Amino acid sequence: MIHPDTELRYISAEKGYGVVATRVIPKGTITWAFDAFDQVFTPKEFGAMDNRYQALLDKYSYRDHDGVYILCWDNARYLNHSFHSSCITTVYNFELAVRDIHPGDELTDDYGYLNLDKPWDCLPEPGTTRTQVLPDDLLHFYPEWDAQLIDAFATYNKVAQPLSWLIEKQYLSKVEAIAAGTAEMDSILNCYYDRTKQ
Repeated sequence: MIHPDTELRYISAEKGYGVVATRVIPKGTITWAFDAFDQVFTPKEFGAMDNRYQALLDKYSYRDHDGVYILCWDNARYLNHSFHSSCITTVYNFELAVRDIHPGDELTDDYGYLNLDKPWDCLPEPGTTRTQVLPDDLLHFYPEWDAQLIDAFATYNKVAQPLSWLIEKQYLSKVEAIAAGTAEMDSILNCYYDRTKQ
């Protein structure tokens, strides 16, 4: 489920639609959380689909550490890519804002932590030499993403969390401890889908 203070807007001819903040979403806020309406497809189920369904699922889903395809039911599936993303995923099945997101700003993900199946060409962005998202980006950029998440968790208890009710029970005590500074965060590297082990 995407944060309630967002809406779908047309961004540009190159990007199409995207998700935009309608109010300030402060750093440390859960911007998206997995919920019961999100659809889950195993690699076997994906392989049995008509190729037209496969193309749609490939476009709008991400893959978890087991290679399962997750298709968000709401506007979350329209989050655009940025190498300077405003949101980053965690191993706890939710994403955090890693900086303040102001009204009119896009909520974005770096698709590098979403386990894409093949390289994906990106629009040029200032401040980076990256031009593609690659299936193994998590192996190379996890320290940078971990550092941003740790910094965001430091403000977790200081901001409103309208999506905190969606935190799954097996993660709740760990998330509370991380936010309180009494436990270390698990690395985003644990989200990596290692195809060599399948």
